Amino acid sequence: MEIKIAIDAMGGDFAPAHPVAGSVLAAREYGAQLILVGRRHEIEVELAKHRAVGLPIEIVHASEAVGMDESPVTAFRRKKDSSIRVAATLVRDGRAAGVVSAGNTGAVMATVKMTCGVLEGVERPALCAVVPNLKGPSVWLDVGANIDCRPEHLVQFAVMGHLYSREVLGVRNPRVGLMSIGEEDTKGNEVTREAFRVLKEAPLNFIGNVEGRDVFNGEADVIVCDGFIGNVSLKAVESAAEAILHFMKEEISKSLLAKLGYVLARPAFRNFRKKVDYAEYGGVPLLGVRAAAIICHGGSSARAIKNAVRVTLDFVRNRVNDRIHDEILRITAASAPRSPLPDGGAMASEGLNDAK
Repeated sequence: MEIKIAIDAMGGDFAPAHPVAGSVLAAREYGAQLILVGRRHEIEVELAKHRAVGLPIEIVHASEAVGMDESPVTAFRRKKDSSIRVAATLVRDGRAAGVVSAGNTGAVMATVKMTCGVLEGVERPALCAVVPNLKGPSVWLDVGANIDCRPEHLVQFAVMGHLYSREVLGVRNPRVGLMSIGEEDTKGNEVTREAFRVLKEAPLNFIGNVEGRDVFNGEADVIVCDGFIGNVSLKAVESAAEAILHFMKEEISKSLLAKLGYVLARPAFRNFRKKVDYAEYGGVPLLGVRAAAIICHGGSSARAIKNAVRVTLDFVRNRVNDRIHDEILRITAASAPRSPLPDGGAMASEGLNDAK
């Protein structure tokens, strides 16, 4: 089956250079059929730098680009020919199976959601990050799409995270944990306690509450939380990893002996950096929409874009959206949780801050 992926060539801090370079790498390594969306002349100039003649890459012109600090909803309403909107439209119309963008996260979420729609049964799409732990990769969701959540949203996040872990990361029977302030089912707020009650009865491998100290020990393959907690936690982890590397470099530079030790330990340092490098996982999927949508970091390198294409291909080949649709309907029909919050919790893309 031919799978075409639309690339937002104008999205990101280094567009169109990095999206184009990453697309060329993906076309060469994976044989991926790619559609670069953006200003045609600028894309052609970048392609010429990479000897891309003969690669399965086409260009679809889009005259506008969404800035990294623009309001998501305003950009969607006013920039009807933006590269991300044209790319999402290609997916909606069946000309592409998925979309990759390193652009404004809020704008990408809003545009994909409003252009492609949400899967039947899904109340809130969620951003799902892949984070390394002591035993392998784990998925965290939500990490920024939804600031306020109801119990049923957390239950749906658990289902979507379980399926993504199983179908894309290849984890057999993923263990699902609910982020809380204690392991006991009485700990947490009303939302997490009610979500716990439902998840305990759901046909998932639910292991109960997990605390912040547990997320890296490998006890859970899927960490479920609202977008506020998830986004703050993820950024704290990224910052801590950068700080550790900085401290190590600082200490190494202080003595000749330390420098010699670094030379010997360089492969270990390289492997550590690779484990904590977001580029290794490409980007974060927006789960629950009628599209395979991968959102990359604004500063993504060509390698990150290439890996995002790989993740998108896996997402489509494993029919993740079909499985999410079926499981969400099955589980939510079986047990609807009582909601302690009024309807109206905000999705971050609806005029709120960018999740990056």
